[in-house]
Amino acid sequence: MNKENSEQLYWYTKQNQITTDMGMWVGGDDVKIRQYSLFKDLFGKVSYMQLIVLNITGRLITKSLSQWLENNFLCMSYPDARIWCNQVGAFSGVKKTSVTAATASGVLAADSRAYGGSQTTKIAMTYIQSTLKVYEQKSLSINKSYTENHIIKEIVESSPVKHSKPAIVGFVRPVDKADERIKPHIQMTKDLGFDTGPHMSLALKISEYLLNNYNSGINIGGYTAAFLSDQHFSPEEGYRIKNSCVASGVTASYIDNLQHDNNEFLPLGCSDINYEGKKIRNL
Repeated sequence: MNKENSEQLYWYTKQNQITTDMGMWVGGDDVKIRQYSLFKDLFGKVSYMQLIVLNITGRLITKSLSQWLENNFLCMSYPDARIWCNQVGAFSGVKKTSVTAATASGVLAADSRAYGGSQTTKIAMTYIQSTLKVYEQKSLSINKSYTENHIIKEIVESSPVKHSKPAIVGFVRPVDKADERIKPHIQMTKDLGFDTGPHMSLALKISEYLLNNYNSGINIGGYTAAFLSDQHFSPEEGYRIKNSCVASGVTASYIDNLQHDNNEFLPLGCSDINYEGKKIRNL
């Protein structure tokens, strides 16, 4: 069979067919989700977060890990319209869009390399996983003149610099304040029985160096990235799990502004605009 005939045969087998490795609804009977039965294996036994991770990764995670992720989501959805993605929700509220349009738009606004907790999780996980390999390789060379502190310094100082500080996603913040989410997460991680894994251990060493030298330590993105890496998730899986983690805060900002008049959210006066275009001309 030549290549052209082989391709035709392939597409004939796909014609009007939906194939899936994920699952299916068996009308009037059950729903298959990967290798599980929804009503026999999962319903009433697992949390919604466990189901989300199962759909994304194929792994049925423990209730402890599910609780960790759910609490992590709680800290990613502040109902504060000053936050960038929440401003989309607030604007949608005064414009009286649907709640679905508002929330989906806010989630898209948070799909950013700079903030939001979803794409930044992927970037931070990629960094800490690749950096651990470098760290472990360099650690084999440790001697009296080349200590662990030298390794951490080399790792940090080889990073890109922005505003005179190492620009490492997961270890910087738009405002120079300690991340209030770190301490509760450390306690939660301990309470749920998780040990400090190699990624987290390295992340905390990098954070200590940054605090001592740049007054800039780990943020919740870096902490989450290290933790999820120690739970054997890939960066892409981390991104997929966290893709809508800001949704609740966006929706809250939408609801808050539904009662307000059109254009009432963050109105600007002429004096607020610094015009730098052509000067007024006499015609």
